[in-house]
Amino acid sequence: MNAPFFKHTTQKNPRLFFIAGPCVIESEKTCLEIARRLALLSSKLAVDIVFKASFYKANRTSGKSFRGPGRDKGLKILEKVKNAFGLALLTDVHGPEDAREAGEIVDVVQIPALLCRQTDLLTAAKKTGKFVNIKKGQFMAPADMRFAVEKAGARAWLTERGTFFGYNRLVVDFAGLLSMKKIGVPVIFDATHSVQNPGAGNGKSLGDREMAMPLALAALCTGADGLFFEVHPNPKTALCDGPNSLYLDAFERWAPRLIELHATMRDWEKAAP
Repeated sequence: MNAPFFKHTTQKNPRLFFIAGPCVIESEKTCLEIARRLALLSSKLAVDIVFKASFYKANRTSGKSFRGPGRDKGLKILEKVKNAFGLALLTDVHGPEDAREAGEIVDVVQIPALLCRQTDLLTAAKKTGKFVNIKKGQFMAPADMRFAVEKAGARAWLTERGTFFGYNRLVVDFAGLLSMKKIGVPVIFDATHSVQNPGAGNGKSLGDREMAMPLALAALCTGADGLFFEVHPNPKTALCDGPNSLYLDAFERWAPRLIELHATMRDWEKAAP
């Protein structure tokens, strides 16, 4: 990960950054194609984009769901992405050994929402020396995420991804973004997971991608430091999270507007009495 990325992912010197990529590694070819386009966009817009993809999905509604290629093969594919395009990498981990192995390759180790209280996992992620992106549990009070940050250390980020609201429903509490910002670490809004309908699809999750961008705009107006999108060239054929994933070309069109809105909101904050 290059120096400008380290410089700008702090609240002292904020600049919008994106986390984007497919939900899970479907194939080396798909990852390289998505990464190629994201790298071109990053260069064109002078914006940091972290490429994200999971090598393995442990939290699935059904045991028949696609789960990815596994840690060893998946990390090799992610390493090829980095070598080919120079993008920073993020992947999620499910246990201390995952964190140790992933920390050798990726720049950001991600803690899944349902594991955000797991002390051994958080401390193992901290020991990698990499950034640690902690997804806020759908069951967690935003302010209580300070305890997860204490476990993960000074390089922790927090990501909002919605809160359970009855069965198969998530809602976004934008006041929660403000609560998490008081913890003093970068706060990211995961727009595509926030529009999921968990477990609503007869053994898999559904979602409504059309709601992702309006929520992302609202998050920027509330002070989000970064935005997280699952993107895919054709979400209808994606092997995981297709209904809530953005079309990659839609993300490419929206990115300049998101950067502009973020800059405008920062200017307004500076000008406020």
